[in-house]
Amino acid sequence: MELVFATNNKHKLEEVQKLLDDNFKLLSLSDISFKGEIPEDYETLKENALQKARFIYDRFKTDCFADDTGLEIDFLNGAPGVYSARYAGPGCTFDDNINKVLNAMGDTENRKARFRTIIALILNEREYFFEGKVDGEILKEKQGNEGFGYDPVFRPLGYDQSFAEMNLEEKNKISHRGRATQKLVEFLLKK
Repeated sequence: MELVFATNNKHKLEEVQKLLDDNFKLLSLSDISFKGEIPEDYETLKENALQKARFIYDRFKTDCFADDTGLEIDFLNGAPGVYSARYAGPGCTFDDNINKVLNAMGDTENRKARFRTIIALILNEREYFFEGKVDGEILKEKQGNEGFGYDPVFRPLGYDQSFAEMNLEEKNKISHRGRATQKLVEFLLKK
């Protein structure tokens, strides 16, 4: 089965590809000759994921899925949430976002956080949703060099390593995106 993953994020593409088995051929946006940005205009992860999937489906009429992910920090009242990728402003880097989070949190002891991913799938003109979540905490400084985004400052509950200290296989077993993708795969295998 061929599926388009509606993302320009090569890190996400790599993570999801490793989770899919030989029953699936994952196509990137460049594989379908799409260049440009996909809009994300909504206030929830679910709405943004669906907007991205519909954007590609409407133009290419091919089965596809998209995700939206947010880091929700208790001390910051759920921020950065839906704005996680651009928390420090337009054109920001992963480091810019991490620094803004660490500065906003200061020395607070309340470091509880969670990553949530929503995947929106359009298959045979029908829409489906899959959610993955992982609870953890925000570290006071970066640890590790793997992964991307907030991985160096996020330690999942029950582990002594940040996501950035885990290899991709370890991270995919417990991550928000890994859990959402596993639900997607289980659903597709039943189709």
